[in-house]
Amino acid sequence: MRSDPSRRRLLRILSAATGLGMLGALSEPAQAASLRVGAPAPTLVLHTIDGRSIDTASLRGKVVILTFWATWCDPCNEELPLLSEYAKAHAADGLVILGFSLDGPEDLADVRQVAAKLSFPVGLLGGAYAGGYGRVWHLPVNFVVDRAGNLVDNGWNDDPPELTAARLERVVTPLLARHVD
Repeated sequence: MRSDPSRRRLLRILSAATGLGMLGALSEPAQAASLRVGAPAPTLVLHTIDGRSIDTASLRGKVVILTFWATWCDPCNEELPLLSEYAKAHAADGLVILGFSLDGPEDLADVRQVAAKLSFPVGLLGGAYAGGYGRVWHLPVNFVVDRAGNLVDNGWNDDPPELTAARLERVVTPLLARHVD
């Protein structure tokens, strides 16, 4: 069964408006108050569409990008192939990307279709709340965690919110060269 088209349309409008800064008043409560760059990153579990569970706490020693997206989000659909290529290029360097889709279970077929083209695991978030990362109120949003488990890039502060090749090179690539003792 497909999701209600009017609900999907409203979500697209809200996502676009948020991306344009039109819903700034919603951003303040959406962010987790304790989310600070340099502090330990909140743990989160990705329940993948193929039935695995990946706990970010088990990824200590890896550089981790958490990406939040949806099939109906145009900027996400532009960002995901870039992340997939970056993940393939840097998997041997200790990079892990986890993709959290905000689509509902009724859109699982669409999520699977997108995920089939990606080189990293994907799962449904199951709602707009992402634990210590807060309520996901705009898409895409990404968070980068270093090998020691500390938050390095807080996606709520990124403008524009999409990860670009330049931002990956500036923020993530240097982390891949460093190793935790």
